[in-house]
Amino acid sequence: MLSQKTTADIGFTHDDFAALLDQYDYHFSPGDIVAGTVFSLEPRGALIDIGAKTAAYIPIQEMSINRVDNPEEVLQSNETREFFILTDENEDGQLTLSIRRIEYMRAWERVRQLQAEDATVRSLVFATNRGGALVRIEGLRGFIPGSHISTRKPKEDLVGEELQLKFLEVDEDRNRLVLSHRRALVERKMNRLEVGEVVIGSVRGIKPYGAFIDIGGVSGLLHISEISHDHIDTPHSVFNVNDEVKVMIIDLDAERGRISLSTKQLEPEPGDMINNRDLVYDKAEEMAEKYREKMRAQQQPVAVLELEPETESEPEPEPELLEEDIVAAVEE
Repeated sequence: MLSQKTTADIGFTHDDFAALLDQYDYHFSPGDIVAGTVFSLEPRGALIDIGAKTAAYIPIQEMSINRVDNPEEVLQSNETREFFILTDENEDGQLTLSIRRIEYMRAWERVRQLQAEDATVRSLVFATNRGGALVRIEGLRGFIPGSHISTRKPKEDLVGEELQLKFLEVDEDRNRLVLSHRRALVERKMNRLEVGEVVIGSVRGIKPYGAFIDIGGVSGLLHISEISHDHIDTPHSVFNVNDEVKVMIIDLDAERGRISLSTKQLEPEPGDMINNRDLVYDKAEEMAEKYREKMRAQQQPVAVLELEPETESEPEPEPELLEEDIVAAVEE
């Protein structure tokens, strides 16, 4: 027959209880994510019960990836949520926690996913610097180099404006999130353009290798080899900045955000772009239709028809990303 003992016979003292806690105490390490309950809000932080012997502490600057002025903006008494263990126990046995670090890790995971999907995102410009503009994507600070901003507005006037953006670089290890407004606009414009289409634009800039033509807010390259069948020493001999031109689209490269243009393919006779530009513009649609017919007949992409094999077109240079501008932009 089993003997019965009363609670008094057990003799379970306070020291025994403390020893039992020590035996079954959880081991918390920096980097762990744990559940915790808010039991005290303070002016510059909060005390959190995570099951340790001493309440853990979260300072206000670790409560969010965004600026927080009052703990009650983020936390409520008795609320239970996840916390990141930021530091080991101090001399009082207290751990330091962070919500910001969890949001930071998940934000990088999200932007990596968006980049993999080649997604277009929208964000407000909150500041500008000498190199470009600053935005926030999923709470992370992103940088748009000046060469990737497609607008006629001064950079300073962009603050508060929402821009469509594509990802250029996502690098958590180097804290670099670089985006392009130009590529987003080109992609959107490309969805409404077709190879072989004649469009009207204006000369935005002239380089030794060609002229950049503004087509409804995006830029296409009219390479020097595609201006005329006759030899041209420099695009400056044919165009001036702000000239209105008729051009035909010969290539759309959505991946690289490039539009390639031609007036050579619109010439009724070789050299007309130099000697009789008005005739080229008058006959543009007619010549473009002949070009498209030739494309269909040969079942080849329009971009490779009529290109002279002895002429190697220089590729349009990628806008330069200045290392010092990116580093300065993304540093907190």
